[in-house]
Amino acid sequence: MSEYQYYEFLAIDRPLDAGEQAEIRSLSTRARITATSFVNEYHWGDFKGDPRHLMERYYDAHLYVANWGTQRVMFRLPSELLDPDVAGDYCVGDGVTAWATGEFTVLDFTSEDDTGDFDYDPEDLLSAIVGVRDELAAGDLRPLYLAWLAAYGAWERDEDMFDRDADNDTEPPVPPGLGALSAAQRALADFLRLDDDLLATAAQASPPLEDTAEDPDDLAAWVPDLPTAEKNRLLVRVLLGEGARVRMELLRCYRGDTAPAVPLPARRTVADLLDAAARRRGDHERCAARQRAEEEARWQQARSLARERRLDRLAEEGDAAWSRVDALIATRKPADYDAAVALLTDLRALADREDLDNTFALRTTALRQTHARKPSFIERLNRAGI
Repeated sequence: MSEYQYYEFLAIDRPLDAGEQAEIRSLSTRARITATSFVNEYHWGDFKGDPRHLMERYYDAHLYVANWGTQRVMFRLPSELLDPDVAGDYCVGDGVTAWATGEFTVLDFTSEDDTGDFDYDPEDLLSAIVGVRDELAAGDLRPLYLAWLAAYGAWERDEDMFDRDADNDTEPPVPPGLGALSAAQRALADFLRLDDDLLATAAQASPPLEDTAEDPDDLAAWVPDLPTAEKNRLLVRVLLGEGARVRMELLRCYRGDTAPAVPLPARRTVADLLDAAARRRGDHERCAARQRAEEEARWQQARSLARERRLDRLAEEGDAAWSRVDALIATRKPADYDAAVALLTDLRALADREDLDNTFALRTTALRQTHARKPSFIERLNRAGI
């Protein structure tokens, strides 16, 4: 199998200037580079840059896939919008890492699996996933939990991924809404190969997601309580082009001030989650097997009824059915030979049903003698056991 790697970076909050683009160009002469993106594919060789460094200095999102099973997505957010200590609660080995750099928090989610086939277009992946960055900035921690869960879920594919002591690791805070993921979160879960049964198991402890649509009257009542100096500082940032970021910060503050207190569910261990998911998966498999067996039984019953009706019609025909056999053989056409043998098979079943096996044997022996010089037809009789 030939080697394939795909790299994509996005600058979301601030485009790269000409000097920064030139710095990036020095790392790759073949990449498609714009003020907001970097895309390159490698069928041999490798990228000379360090994705961690590029994320810390230039970009807000990064996606990497390789056809040997490595899949990686990274996000950079202002630390005011995602506290690195909060992100740290969801870190798991090499699967989920987070670190602070300057004014930013960088997240790194990685999935490894060398057992699958690489059969998708990587250029569509980041656009489907990148929406989770805005969700994280707005205080939605579901993407972090999904990455944590996927990291431990990989243990079922690779038993050497963790020590047995990891069974007793407890889950981080369970965010609300795991049972109703956004499209971007669903894409992230799929990208990280998160098992559906494991997700459904984890979602059982996740409270429903409250309606996050802001009421204009509530916002109007909340804004006057903001300190004047803070409002002035935020307005200056809006004038400097940071309007989108200021909006996310204000909404986070508003939701933090007004959100009702929700009791946190009890923390489960990794073993609790994996064992419950395995039981759920087993229940689904048994249910599917039972449904297949029931469907097979219905099909067999319908087939048996149809066969009995067909035999009833043959019984009414009497010798006319044998005349049809003769007519089909007389055409010397392979398709009609097949039809004649199929009809003889039904006549044999009718003879067995009506205890006329000897009569059927005599007639088919005579048939063989009559058409002994038709080897193609005789071969068909032999295959049918007639």
